[in-house]
Amino acid sequence: MKVRLYFSALVLLYVSALCNAKDYRWDIAGHHSVEWNHLRGGVPHDDHIEMAGEKVAVVYYWGVDANEQFHVSRHLVFPMLRTVPNNTHASWMPHSDVNFLEGMKTNNRSFGKERVQKVTLDGKMTVYSVINGDNNNFELTRIFFPCTKEAAVCESYMFKNVGEKTERLLVPSIYTVRTTNPENGTRGSYRLVARSEFGEDKVVTLKPGESTTFYCTIQGYSVKDEKELSFNVAEELAARQAFVDEVTGKLDFQCPDDTLNTLFAMSKIRGSESIYRTRGGLMHGPGGESYYAAIWANDQAEYISPFFPFLGYKTGNESGLNCWRLFKKYINPEYKFIPWSIIAEGDDVFGPFDRGDAAMISYGASRYCLEMGDKAITEEIWPLIEWCLEYCHRKINVHGVVASDGDELEHRLPSGDANLCTSSLYYDALNSATYLCKMMGKSAEGKIYQKQSLELCKNLDKFFHATVEGYDTYRYYEGNDQLRSWICIPLTMGIYDRAEGTIQAMFSPQLWTENGMLSVSTDKIYWDRSTLYGLRGTFAAGYPDKALEFMHKFSAFRLLGEHVPYVIEAWPEGGQRHLSAENGLYCRIVTEGLLGFRPTGYTTFDLTPQMPKGWDTYSLKNIYACSPRPFDIMVTRKGAGLQVIIRRDGKTLKTLSSKPGKKISVRL
Repeated sequence: MKVRLYFSALVLLYVSALCNAKDYRWDIAGHHSVEWNHLRGGVPHDDHIEMAGEKVAVVYYWGVDANEQFHVSRHLVFPMLRTVPNNTHASWMPHSDVNFLEGMKTNNRSFGKERVQKVTLDGKMTVYSVINGDNNNFELTRIFFPCTKEAAVCESYMFKNVGEKTERLLVPSIYTVRTTNPENGTRGSYRLVARSEFGEDKVVTLKPGESTTFYCTIQGYSVKDEKELSFNVAEELAARQAFVDEVTGKLDFQCPDDTLNTLFAMSKIRGSESIYRTRGGLMHGPGGESYYAAIWANDQAEYISPFFPFLGYKTGNESGLNCWRLFKKYINPEYKFIPWSIIAEGDDVFGPFDRGDAAMISYGASRYCLEMGDKAITEEIWPLIEWCLEYCHRKINVHGVVASDGDELEHRLPSGDANLCTSSLYYDALNSATYLCKMMGKSAEGKIYQKQSLELCKNLDKFFHATVEGYDTYRYYEGNDQLRSWICIPLTMGIYDRAEGTIQAMFSPQLWTENGMLSVSTDKIYWDRSTLYGLRGTFAAGYPDKALEFMHKFSAFRLLGEHVPYVIEAWPEGGQRHLSAENGLYCRIVTEGLLGFRPTGYTTFDLTPQMPKGWDTYSLKNIYACSPRPFDIMVTRKGAGLQVIIRRDGKTLKTLSSKPGKKISVRL
């Protein structure tokens, strides 16, 4: 026992050293909060962060200049105000640089110099400053956030007199309007209104220690069929906070690593907020000033929709169900490939070739149905799943793997006539379909899918297994002789035959960087999505120490580094946009990788828990998947094994003994 405790202490010291190996700009400030204190890392510093509500998105391009003063430009997106031509990128996207503090005075004198003290990100952005002058001393607190239900963003400004004199503040009234040409909008002219809450200049007298708060809004609307709205910004702030509290309180992950805990919690915010109430129903959108009021077979069907049942976020689950309903409209008796995106609030589609989208959709939809545990949903969505599986089956080539024209990178990089991703996703979809058939009483169909799954697994290894750049792993397509980041995907589908060599390749100097895996070993391109799959697969394959080491480094860089606080889409394409669905992939590292949660029925699932050497316990609380009510899972080290406790409503349902990496079957 003493030897084991001593070893654990050494590992903890090692992990602690890793945590402090880099002096990051940001600090963890709470359960789902990070802060930048005292301009650590120096100025000037600029960054950008995206936030969203049901009718608006905004990317705040903000920074602190060399004089320690704050600046912000708001890149607004109104997904339901469509422009002409009404294509994928046709959301109205005006910019606003309005300065609501312009012209402010105290005692008829201009303010002194502002010096930013702290910036906090926690589902909103709060900027703390001090203003010092010859005759005045103030604390200024700005808060930026989007409305949860309306097409507007809100700002709060609080001034506190921290000097020794009574101050008389003059706050100018601001009201600016921009109206677009009606020919450029599908609904005619659009109007952008930036205004302070008061219609005339505001004068406030503040004694020492007193404070005042005023609010401002920027809204967009259609002149033809909408009107300018009035807002109670305090209520809007409370609604935004209620949303943040809901999604961060559900599916709560706690482990010995606060970096992982915090990024997991914040990922739920970004993953859940980007859902738009369109004419075509609730549609989760990637964002990034490009992709709104539209869904994709990878981002929505494959990445995020299978995550929402774990979270139990009603709006997210509804957006997932609507995703399947929208794609279902495009199944056809000719088995022509399904479009890869449904755009313009559901009015149009895009996708000139097959990216393997049927495999993506069947993978996500079948897992979603199992996790939701709702017979009616399964029966409604089953025709889509069944069609996609049959489409993939018809695309099996002479080598026994699935052919497709491309992959989710859409010919940005070569993928051959058959790629590793498409066949791997189809393999997992067949396994999920086998479980669903048991639920529906379709035993004959289930046996067929099970047989096809076994055959595909053999053919996948036979066709894709290769030595690439000296590593015993996979080639991504026939003729591929360079390491690719997507060699990780079989590990996330329960295929571990080539795990050792694949993991060596993933974390090799050829692929791994501080930004995660390069997409291809000979380039500088990276997309976070494959790194997130890779970390999940490394845990699932039984390499928790390796997974934790690199997950911590990657998470700290994303959460606390120079561009924070979420995982990103890619670089150089898109300039590291904070796309939304990748955040679901981050959380799935824990649910499906570390914990090994695999749904097998409406109220049944397998767990294959892993335990890094430096940990003794971790937990996931308020899990909603495969259960009519939320439950908790706690994993604790017990000697050489693990104890898994499942609780609901404060009562222990099951206490199970296992070993790291051993599968446990659970029925609730």
